[in-house]
Amino acid sequence: MKNKNIAIDGPAGAGKSTIAKSIAKKLQIVYVDTGAMYRAVALYFIRQNIDTESREEIQKACDSLEITIDYKNGEQQVILNNENVTNLLRKEEVGNMASAVAKHYEVRKKMVELQQNLAKIRTVIMDGRDIGTVVLPDAGLKIYLTASSRERAKRRWNELSLKGIPCNIDEIEQDIKARDKQDMNREISPLCQAEDAVLVDSSQMSIEEVIDRIIALYLERLERG
Repeated sequence: MKNKNIAIDGPAGAGKSTIAKSIAKKLQIVYVDTGAMYRAVALYFIRQNIDTESREEIQKACDSLEITIDYKNGEQQVILNNENVTNLLRKEEVGNMASAVAKHYEVRKKMVELQQNLAKIRTVIMDGRDIGTVVLPDAGLKIYLTASSRERAKRRWNELSLKGIPCNIDEIEQDIKARDKQDMNREISPLCQAEDAVLVDSSQMSIEEVIDRIIALYLERLERG
């Protein structure tokens, strides 16, 4: 296997980030959370009141923002214009805005260039919506990770509840369905399964089962060369 990078795509709430982080540690490769990078863009747009329907404003925003990735104690840190915004990226409003900004060519072009540069110098695992189809089309292993909308809503509800954040599981599921529709129907780089990606439905699987399944696929391909 000449290209040792791993690409994981899938809808919101499928567990991509959690699983990719664990796989990176087990295989000792670099985890790049592309979703966090788009969330950083979204946070900037929210703060600056950028009109997401104005290409002129979007281009100006892209020209004036800088996003870099750093690591502290083995954990990825997202730096937006010299500010560590890692702890601000999981808010619902930021997630919803991320789906809105990701459809724009100007935003995606800037992010893809940075992500591809990272993959050229290190063996990486990336997760997102178009990693296997656009960002890393030559990845040695491509995974399309999914789960039912209800299962994904349950996971998000559990996550928020543990943090003491009031939430409604039905509303969360509706938000997830809306984001799925937006991601799958956007004009630029829509969410879809790459032709050579392995489908993994985690609805009835534990996190460890998913991790073991993907690592087994990866090691199998390494052995085959």
